[in-house]
Amino acid sequence: MSLMSRDIEVGAEADVSGVALSQQNDPEAVSFELLLEGIKRRWGYDFTHYSRASLKRRLDQARRDAGYERYTELLDRLLHDDAFFDHFLKYMSITVTEMFRDPAFYRVVRERVVPILKTFPFVKIWHAGCATGEEVYSLAIILHEEGFLDRATIYATDFNKQSLDVAQRGVYPVAHLDQHAANYRSSGGTRPFSDYFSSAYGLAKIKNVLKERVTFSYHNLVTDGVFGEMNVIFCRNVLIYFDKTLQNRAFELFTNSLRHGGFLCLGTKETLNFSSVKRHYEQIEGRCKIFKKCGTGDV
Repeated sequence: MSLMSRDIEVGAEADVSGVALSQQNDPEAVSFELLLEGIKRRWGYDFTHYSRASLKRRLDQARRDAGYERYTELLDRLLHDDAFFDHFLKYMSITVTEMFRDPAFYRVVRERVVPILKTFPFVKIWHAGCATGEEVYSLAIILHEEGFLDRATIYATDFNKQSLDVAQRGVYPVAHLDQHAANYRSSGGTRPFSDYFSSAYGLAKIKNVLKERVTFSYHNLVTDGVFGEMNVIFCRNVLIYFDKTLQNRAFELFTNSLRHGGFLCLGTKETLNFSSVKRHYEQIEGRCKIFKKCGTGDV
């Protein structure tokens, strides 16, 4: 993987630990690779193309928290304990999120993407890597305010079933609402943010009107296939943890899942530059990394 600036290329971080782990006769390197292979063969989760530096940090944290010194000890537990594996997945998924995260992005979605969506009688939207759902509901709020939510179906997916459970319940700590409300206002929202929640016992529950058009489901970007013919695909701040091979795999999946003229929305440090699908897109907004599919055919 090219070690370019992260602002230029997705997931390009200096990876000294990955180089060290590549030494074939290093016992730690061997056990590290055995752990990845064991997870892939037992559970079907392929983490071999995740950024090595990020992957090692996550696996080391999981190993330490479980009280193990060696990767092989962690592997033995993962092979035989289903509940422990579900717990382990929280270390491997990206759950750093909040409502209207990066407000400028949502302002562009409201002002430049939604007006085009309104020209269709019905639209399908895929939010890949939805984590615990805050950004999914952010989009639902915008569509609701624009009078378009009842003509949209949002498919929100993740490979972490625990995160999906949180997202489907739509219950979040009240303590986070001040930040969420500030983001909402910065994104162009003008209504009382409290209109979208019911609060009790220190928790805030998303109102049902925002949940009715959202379907949460399991999907693994590494191993699963095309996800319908979408008008918009959101996948933000996920691909920075993939290496170039896996990034291209995800980009090709998105391109084959997106209808002509549809939009692909990435995170601010993610880009289609240097990807295998760049020729299929034109960028409609620079900093917010929103791309329109203009090429024809599959990749």
